[in-house]
Amino acid sequence: MPFSFDFFAALRRMKARGSTPLFPMAPSAADASPAPAPPQRIGPDGIALIKRFEGCARKRIDGRYEAYPDPGTGGAPWTIGWGATGAGITQGTIWTQGQCDTRLETDLIRYAQQVARALGQAPTSQAQFDALVSFHYNTGAIDRATLTRLHRAGEFAGAAGEFAKWVNAGGKRLPGLVRRREAEARLYASAAP
Repeated sequence: MPFSFDFFAALRRMKARGSTPLFPMAPSAADASPAPAPPQRIGPDGIALIKRFEGCARKRIDGRYEAYPDPGTGGAPWTIGWGATGAGITQGTIWTQGQCDTRLETDLIRYAQQVARALGQAPTSQAQFDALVSFHYNTGAIDRATLTRLHRAGEFAGAAGEFAKWVNAGGKRLPGLVRRREAEARLYASAAP
């Protein structure tokens, strides 16, 4: 008598008993949950890191803040408040605390958008995003930094090691930048996606 085997009947019996098939089917596209979207806004940890290292420096006796020269160059770019630079900020610029805070909020929206665009859909935790926004806020280098390329490739340990390469300003190694890059790398490495 020849051997007869009904494959589909066997699968139905296994399913009825709750058995797992020997060759499980791959999940369909409908079964797969979409990957979470990368963050788009800097979180509280990132803002705290930026504020800690930028400080709202050069407070005057009248409670307002005055622009100060870049520590690396001793001149341009002139900085005010929470590290704001750019058009209209020169020696003699004076702002209120409210102006400093408003400028930080505006700048962080812009810098977060630039980081999000540079990372694309690469898996990114909030901690990584915050560290990268802080890095970009200080360096403006998110598009050209090797750490961005490594992050997009999922090489998170390598990306974390790249922060330490960005510690010079005006051709000088600055201890404040060393401490900041260490803090950014710690935040970045604290929570991989």
